[in-house]
Amino acid sequence: MKLISWNVNGIRACLNKGFREFFLKEDADIFCIQETKCQEGQAELEFEGYESYWNSAEKKGYSGTAIFTKMKPKNVQYGIGIEEHDKEGRVITLEFEEFYMVNIYTPNSKRELERLEYRQIWEDEIRKYLLKLNKTKPVIMCGDLNVAHKEIDLKNPKSNRQHAGFTDEERTKMTELLNAGFTDTFRYVYPEKTDAYTWWSYMGRAREKNVGWRIDYFIVSKDLNDKIKDAKIHSEIMGSDHCPVELEI
Repeated sequence: MKLISWNVNGIRACLNKGFREFFLKEDADIFCIQETKCQEGQAELEFEGYESYWNSAEKKGYSGTAIFTKMKPKNVQYGIGIEEHDKEGRVITLEFEEFYMVNIYTPNSKRELERLEYRQIWEDEIRKYLLKLNKTKPVIMCGDLNVAHKEIDLKNPKSNRQHAGFTDEERTKMTELLNAGFTDTFRYVYPEKTDAYTWWSYMGRAREKNVGWRIDYFIVSKDLNDKIKDAKIHSEIMGSDHCPVELEI
């Protein structure tokens, strides 16, 4: 089974930058996107053989997630059932026979860390939510999690320490999630691989120089570790400041 996740940084803009061509070429079984920045129906986006599910933010042109799937889910849930966290369209869960597919767009702590306190609460609630699902069947979670977990996961760890996405608090929450029974699939397959990034600033020709961060993930229940076949980062694919990531399982 082939799964892809991509923060498209505005699906309407990304459609003009090769999204459709990449989607059709990859022919994934499930394709998750984050930061759609649109309400359902604002983008002409239907693919033969796929059903789509959209969770848009109340605020127009902001946040939002969507999933395209060839397999029909048994159940669909938007959000995690807590109103405070569900206004920004950041979570979609599809229940299949053998697993849950959870697409997440984690809030950014922002430049002055103004949302760090909220982010800590969010992380705790998401972990509880995933653990609750995991009691029933294994979980595959993907998305832009807005954190580089280890120093190996960004080009300049020392100068970025305590900046949004690389604070001790955010990194600790990622460690807590993994220690609770989940696996970072890319590091499971490539524990020592360096210069493997999924996001680059638009400033200073960062992408051209590969001065990036790995903040987009596939995280799975440890029960699925022996089913992981490969994990890929499609850094060659433009169209957003993030690139797609893939899990073969």
